[in-house]
Amino acid sequence: MATTPAPKSPSRWLTALLATTSCLLPGARATVYKLGTKAEIKESAATLAYDLMLYYKGNQSGEIPGILPGPPTEHKGDYYWWEGGAMMGTYVDYWFLTGDESYNKVVTEGMIHQVGPNEDYMPPNHTASLGNDDQGFWGMSAMLAAENKFPNPPEDQPQWLALAQAVFHTQAAPERHDNTCNGGLRWQVPPTNAGYNYKNTIANGCFFDLGARLAAYTFNQTYADWADKTFQWLWDVGYIDNKDWRVYDGGHVEHNCTDINKAQFSYNAALLLHGSAFMYNYTNGSEIWKTRVDKLWEGMHRDFFEDDIAYEIPCEGRKGACTADMLSFKGYVHRWLSVVTKVAPHTRDKILPVLRTSTEAAVKQCTGGDTGRRCGFYWREGVYVDPAVDKTSGAGEQMNVLAAVSSLLIDDAPPPANNITGLSKPNYDAGSRSRGPSEPLAPITNGDRAGAAILTILILGSAVGSWAWMSFGD
Repeated sequence: MATTPAPKSPSRWLTALLATTSCLLPGARATVYKLGTKAEIKESAATLAYDLMLYYKGNQSGEIPGILPGPPTEHKGDYYWWEGGAMMGTYVDYWFLTGDESYNKVVTEGMIHQVGPNEDYMPPNHTASLGNDDQGFWGMSAMLAAENKFPNPPEDQPQWLALAQAVFHTQAAPERHDNTCNGGLRWQVPPTNAGYNYKNTIANGCFFDLGARLAAYTFNQTYADWADKTFQWLWDVGYIDNKDWRVYDGGHVEHNCTDINKAQFSYNAALLLHGSAFMYNYTNGSEIWKTRVDKLWEGMHRDFFEDDIAYEIPCEGRKGACTADMLSFKGYVHRWLSVVTKVAPHTRDKILPVLRTSTEAAVKQCTGGDTGRRCGFYWREGVYVDPAVDKTSGAGEQMNVLAAVSSLLIDDAPPPANNITGLSKPNYDAGSRSRGPSEPLAPITNGDRAGAAILTILILGSAVGSWAWMSFGD
């Protein structure tokens, strides 16, 4: 495979600034990242994107596109397959928010390479560790590409929306659902995988989020019905605490999912909030989804933003306790919460100031490595922690800060596209090759088409259409 063009280098201005700060502050380093203006935010994001790409080898001859390789020596644990998909999504957002096309070819190549023979993000070489959440993260990145109108793949390749639909359709198939715990997806897909007896929030959260977003994009009520059913299951099984809206990890089927692991991970709560915001938008601001959005945000702000700075409570208080995947959660939280402000605009004034404070703290500790701009994990401390002490300086940590900085530009971004305003077209048969004899989701009905036609008129002609009204303000 030919090597794709190398990422662009940081500007001479940043290089000169780094040299200047190194001279002025002997024995200490000041961050090179500035957030004062939109131009500075874009410049900072460009440098972070460049440095993140240095961890990726998939654009080099002989390497595998789409996945992160073995971690750097100071990191700990392997980069799982899903994290490559999450990184692709981070670059889709980076392009969308900054306009920088430097990595688009690399992203498209990586996302298409990993689709698998049935074009549903179930490549056989990852079967031994294939979870519904792993597949779901790739599907959510494809969904993001459709929503952001990321340039389409070549016509002879699977398209973004079809890939997202394929993931959802395979997960909606009867063989993925059973009566244990009264429903819900299992963590793992193959029954032989360790963890198949566990039903967790992240697997069902990915499915819920995809359903909500597909409903909003396609106007197909079937997706919304699945999303509603999945959220209700998470509530009924107790993974969402009905008193304080804490979001827990999961339980085992042999205990009817009553042995709830009450570990709280930021990406679980953020993903449910993200999907709920899309459902709030899809239902034209229904009270039930507004309550869910507001309560989930209250819980997130309380538990995961100490002093308004992102904080991973299961592990951050103990140096060395965070696993490789946990070290990437803060970036998803920032990306998803920023989108919440677009599709549930009443949250904007609550969420954006918190994300700003968190991002300012994040860049302050990006002073490590030979370049003096490498990022670590402990944002609240305001200083870069030596990897020899904690081994937390890698792709996840760099991706976190890139996502946070890029997301500061969300106010200027258009709302997520849909089947009318977007470039990617639906395929209701997507995923059928893996579903076997199962019936695909029903195509859009005449009622759906009528609703979409009305919505088109509203979008084009007034400020009270579903997406126009909900996406541009209260």
